[in-house]
Amino acid sequence: MESDFARSVLAAVPMPLVMIDAAERIRGANEPALALFGAGIVGRHYILAMRQPGLLDAIEGTLRHRQPGQARHIVTGPSREITYRVTVSPVEGEGRGGALCAFEDITEQEQMGQIRRDFVANVSHELRTPLTALLGFIETLQGNARDDPAARARFLGIMAREAERMNRLVRDLLSLSRVESDERLRPTGRLDIIGLIDSAATTLRPMAEAAGVQIERTGQPGPLLLPGDADQLTQVFHNLIENAVKYGAPGKLVTVEVGPEPQALGRLGPAVRIEVVDRGEGIDPIHLPRLTERFYRVDSHRSREQGGTGLGLAIVKHIINRHRGRFRIESELGQGSRFIVILPRG
Repeated sequence: MESDFARSVLAAVPMPLVMIDAAERIRGANEPALALFGAGIVGRHYILAMRQPGLLDAIEGTLRHRQPGQARHIVTGPSREITYRVTVSPVEGEGRGGALCAFEDITEQEQMGQIRRDFVANVSHELRTPLTALLGFIETLQGNARDDPAARARFLGIMAREAERMNRLVRDLLSLSRVESDERLRPTGRLDIIGLIDSAATTLRPMAEAAGVQIERTGQPGPLLLPGDADQLTQVFHNLIENAVKYGAPGKLVTVEVGPEPQALGRLGPAVRIEVVDRGEGIDPIHLPRLTERFYRVDSHRSREQGGTGLGLAIVKHIINRHRGRFRIESELGQGSRFIVILPRG
């Protein structure tokens, strides 16, 4: 009866559990554990089934000293690594008792920790470069260039650009933080999306003309009302149109196409589709899945030269998520790029 009860307890727990007896053999395992280690592990010595040294040391310590232990167990899957935190606890039973190994999947926690570490490293790198330049020029102006008006003017111009670069980065970081904090709060106001897009295009038209690019809006005429945060959606279309102007080909069109989305967004119902299309050199498809990651750049040098911080598309993605919309990027080398925003109308 006790054995049946123990087996039923093991079977009821959703995480992988492995029971090891005093003879160092696997006495029982639930279905998740059998899926992890294989169906033939029961009855075998635990060393033959679980080969990672850290886990073996934790089990040996628990069996020998009757003290709980912990270890990490990493499984390499076809697309990613799965990380388990294994808690090894002494259990009482026949003879000297045994040990129970509980495998907790902490893969998501590990990924979040890595994302935070990468974020800090990227911010530090992005700030260090302009700070190093500023400190170098300040040192030069305090020394040899103190009495050289031409050098002083040139260095001050460079320092102003580097300071503005840091200002853009801090501004985008604050914007990203605000967007992420509001992401679960659905906007309640209503706005004219056509008027908003036209306003963003008008603001950017002088920059486009300087780059030899024409901005054109096509498709459905206004007004077109839908729920949204006007400031945030203005930021979305300002970012997308500005990127299209910067990375499109000189002398070409940037088109903003507005029309109904043929497929409803599930329970959110009818939707509007906005496509920002450039005629630039396009993006290699290998980069498309990562374009909305923070600080991810296809061409780091060119992006920095154009004044990019590497955060624009991450901000766009979070704003569209807040609006319960969809964001897609389509591109082919030599064929330009298409940035697609789909927003619910109700």
